[in-house]
Amino acid sequence: MLTSIELISRLHELHCSVCGQPHTAYLLQTVSECHAAPLEAVYDQRPRLTRAAAINVHDASMWRYRAMLPLLDDENKVTLGEGFTPILPLRQLAGRYNLRELLLKDEGQNPTGSFKARGLSMAVSKAKELGSTGCIIPTAGNAGVAMAAYCARAGLRAVVVMPRHTPTAFREECYWYGAEVHLVDGLINDCAARVRELNSRNELLDVSTLKEPYRLEGKKTMGYELAEQLDWQLPDVLLYPAGGGTGLIGIWKAFREMQVLVWLPENAKLPRMVAVQAENCQPLADTYFGRQANCAAYVGQPTIANGLAVPRPLGEQMMLRVLRESGGTVVSISDEDMLEGMRELGQLEGLFVAPEGAAVWMAARHLLTAGTISPDEQILLLNTGSGQKYLDNVLGRARG
Repeated sequence: MLTSIELISRLHELHCSVCGQPHTAYLLQTVSECHAAPLEAVYDQRPRLTRAAAINVHDASMWRYRAMLPLLDDENKVTLGEGFTPILPLRQLAGRYNLRELLLKDEGQNPTGSFKARGLSMAVSKAKELGSTGCIIPTAGNAGVAMAAYCARAGLRAVVVMPRHTPTAFREECYWYGAEVHLVDGLINDCAARVRELNSRNELLDVSTLKEPYRLEGKKTMGYELAEQLDWQLPDVLLYPAGGGTGLIGIWKAFREMQVLVWLPENAKLPRMVAVQAENCQPLADTYFGRQANCAAYVGQPTIANGLAVPRPLGEQMMLRVLRESGGTVVSISDEDMLEGMRELGQLEGLFVAPEGAAVWMAARHLLTAGTISPDEQILLLNTGSGQKYLDNVLGRARG
């Protein structure tokens, strides 16, 4: 007979993403002991969950997929209503470029204005459940804001380390949530070094991208949602802005879980996953196209898409695996093209997206021109945040 905890969550254990070695899910974990690699949550899928039994249709948030999420006790849930963001048809753009169907999932409508709300809601909930007194994070902006908000909600200490050039809106919001903010010259890898100094005694849980297992579980809910919102028929192509890559990896994880759960139609074809990067910081592209062995020594430059300025992503091999399994690719976009994409989405669709979201649209345009995407395919874009917070980066540059 199932216990009440098992009825709430099917979480079984954590596996090393390199070798699969199991780790307990009942203690606070960071990376795997065997390879210092990201850990992935694994769920007990027997007896099989049906969609009707598993999805709480009365909960219009990411928590509607409760059984396939890792929180063991709802008393520890730290939520601001994140998730279940809309999928919007982009009919004007589709008409201009002769596309059959162009869709955009707008993550800018989440609490704190970005998709980071999903991952940090889950990470902070698990931090609370496993007894942490606070969290620390290196951030390009949105993740720090989200962590500060959810830590405030949970009553936990929050320490945020971000580049000095981060737009003012991100810094100020962290202050309003009561976080301790440290500014660093450089990019997010320099912030990560500062986090290690500040947290040398491991008094705080480091919720850096993929250095704990649960931000990934929050991000994967985008995959469950878009499948449900599209009546369990997945798009032909899905384009996603990949800095640290948690969302790209998480969405693919959700698709694989739904295959095992038999929530997708039999023999359903999964989308080709396209990772979109900034030309100023394109480590995944350089590795994917053989210009370097890996990102370990990559040096990036700032970009107006702050979330894409991640020169040495811990999840590089996991992202490459997604691209390989899905038959996808990587596209790099210039800051100038991002501004053009922001303008086009604004003037034709009434959407003020983050530069990362604009990069995704411009990547689709490039791939259409190259013939990699067909105009007859269903194309889905992920906009990861609101453009409002990026005004420092784009003010006066996107007119015309």
